[in-house]
Amino acid sequence: MRLGINLGYWGAGMDGDNLAVAQEADRLGYDVCWAAEAYGSDAPTVLAWVAAQTERIDVGSAILQIPARQPAMTAMTAATLDSLSGGRFRLGLGVSGPQVSEGWYGVKFDKPLARTREYVEIVRRAMTRERLSYQGEHWTLPLPDGPGKAIKLTVHPEREHIPLYIAAIGPKNLEQTGEIADGALLIFPSADHLEDTAIRHIRAGREKAGKTLEGFDVCPTLPLALGADGDVGALADMFRPYTALYVGGMGSRKQNFYNQLARRMGYEKEAAEIQDKYLSGDKAGAAAAVPQELIDSTTLLGSVERIADRMRAYAAAGVTTLTLAPAGFTLDERVAALRAGTEALEHAGLA
Repeated sequence: MRLGINLGYWGAGMDGDNLAVAQEADRLGYDVCWAAEAYGSDAPTVLAWVAAQTERIDVGSAILQIPARQPAMTAMTAATLDSLSGGRFRLGLGVSGPQVSEGWYGVKFDKPLARTREYVEIVRRAMTRERLSYQGEHWTLPLPDGPGKAIKLTVHPEREHIPLYIAAIGPKNLEQTGEIADGALLIFPSADHLEDTAIRHIRAGREKAGKTLEGFDVCPTLPLALGADGDVGALADMFRPYTALYVGGMGSRKQNFYNQLARRMGYEKEAAEIQDKYLSGDKAGAAAAVPQELIDSTTLLGSVERIADRMRAYAAAGVTTLTLAPAGFTLDERVAALRAGTEALEHAGLA
């Protein structure tokens, strides 16, 4: 099992620390460094900056938001980043959510699966450097009855095939991801529930495409907090606001993918309570309502030995790249957590 690191969002006053963490991950032999975007920092600028100041580690978008860019622009960005990084770019895509898609980008959040399928087809077709034409429900290239003509990408990517990942949570999206992508970006993954909540759906998609899970990258992100095993409860408390935000406040009451995931993991009553409190403005109450078991099962907490045991469970569940989000209030604490990740991997016999 490989290790990755997720640096999250930028622009919060810790950009220098984030770069230092990326450089340490590069030195330690981490496989990939992901950066995110929502409605603040964009991912491509950050990834170019990180790639320019690292040597071996891949850089990946987790995610580039589909409503933010036309698919041909995404192909241009991917080809450019792959060329500039010397073949170290991974393209992660996702539809975001209805609030961001419609509120920030002005793009209707409808038929997300069909839009994602067409988007991936266009991106891949553009990166073949053949003249681009496409007729679909959501995109038509070139536009008919106008001056547009089929043109081709002029930038040469470093590689013929840039790995393409999709951020997926729901069963149908996971199945489609298995069918059309090279990897899946997962969030709030529990090793005990991963087969039912993700792997079986990805497998079904691979089978639909006439493939197996061989070579497909199952890539969940887990926060990591280093400490004594006796302090796991306190370590879990660090992530209560984070979990409450996603389970309670992401999306709308009717369309919150993270809330639905928590319900599929057996937290039906708790997920409803977290959402009710969060949407009523009681964020502290929502955080307090998050079960410690839910946090502990979707993070890596405690000693190196305890984290190593959890890593074995994730590897057995089918994870191929375990992406860590090292927690800490200082750079030294985050670097220590990063180093603990490699130590735990070795201790688990998975390096």
